[in-house]
Amino acid sequence: MSTHADVPVKSIARMAELLRTLQLLDGAGVSELARELDVSKSTAYNHLKSLEEYGYVVQEDDVYYVGLGLLDHGEYARQRQPGYQLIRQKVREAADETGELCQYLVEEHGLGVFVVRESGDHAVETSTRIGNRVYLNHVTAGKALLAYLPENQVSEVIDQHGLPGKTEHTITSVESLQAELEAIRERRYAIDRDEHLRGLYAIGVPVRLDDGQPIGAMSVAGPANRINHEQRAEEIAQVLLEKANEIELTLKHSPV
Repeated sequence: MSTHADVPVKSIARMAELLRTLQLLDGAGVSELARELDVSKSTAYNHLKSLEEYGYVVQEDDVYYVGLGLLDHGEYARQRQPGYQLIRQKVREAADETGELCQYLVEEHGLGVFVVRESGDHAVETSTRIGNRVYLNHVTAGKALLAYLPENQVSEVIDQHGLPGKTEHTITSVESLQAELEAIRERRYAIDRDEHLRGLYAIGVPVRLDDGQPIGAMSVAGPANRINHEQRAEEIAQVLLEKANEIELTLKHSPV
């Protein structure tokens, strides 16, 4: 590739890094952003003004923030997910029936992305939000997905991202993960025991196409003292399996 062809690619990468940094800092001025990115103030300023022109950045006094221009792209991407409206409805139903936090996650570039999030009457608040990217081995929905992905794809995920730890209970070895995925397939649902957040337990199930390929996974999460009981876990799993089956049958016979 020529030097000239490299320039726009580097520019895009810099702008993506700038947006992530602005979000991480919850807003920043030109000088602070330049220091964080290790670039000149003029470079940071020029990128900010370019992004501001398209609505991806807004300026409030001397501070720049991520703008709502990105929201349209995100919502478009979310609604491209197979059966999105139906899945959103079923996630809402699962949250109402369990009273807990219910989420739907899909895999993209080897990571999990939360695309639906609904709270029941007794749901706890967590730090996750729509669009959050997580390592698949960190969350129960991620493990439910991995359990039904082809082996070569699971290997690609591990090669690309590894199996980083989050808490002392996170699965971080290939051997332990393989055993866990086999257990998930046997009982038909995944369990998260303090693996993503201490004190938080979760149950997750995959949503699969007619050929068995998972398109995403639903999960219900709550405090350990409410979820960490065999009967309660089974009740939640049955709710999720029922909702997943309804989605799968609808997509099979009348794709939405």
